[in-house]
Amino acid sequence: MKIFKSYTFEAAHFLPQMPEGHPCRRIHGHSWKMELHFDGELVLPYEWVIDFHEIDSVVDPIYKILDHNFLNEVEGLENPTSEVISIWVWNKIKEQLPALCKVVIYETPEAGTEYVGE
Repeated sequence: MKIFKSYTFEAAHFLPQMPEGHPCRRIHGHSWKMELHFDGELVLPYEWVIDFHEIDSVVDPIYKILDHNFLNEVEGLENPTSEVISIWVWNKIKEQLPALCKVVIYETPEAGTEYVGE
């Protein structure tokens, strides 16, 4: 069984590795969407993979770091591409939620990344 939980957050960033004049080199913001996907057997007697409340309790401190923040100032997100953010989120929660199988980050409704670990 596969399940997922979605979160949205507002945050600004810029990509310091981009050349001068590139639009992503300027500070700008996104309405980000984060999906966390989990894979596992149904746990009895609940008949679920994992409690959504348990997911929220692990994600809440990470969400508070991301939401309404300047991502470049977050340790580990100095070059906050969608790819880097998805790896960063994975590394923050995988140990606590081992059923995690994929992190999806949307920086716009049309563009984003998927990370499935190494």
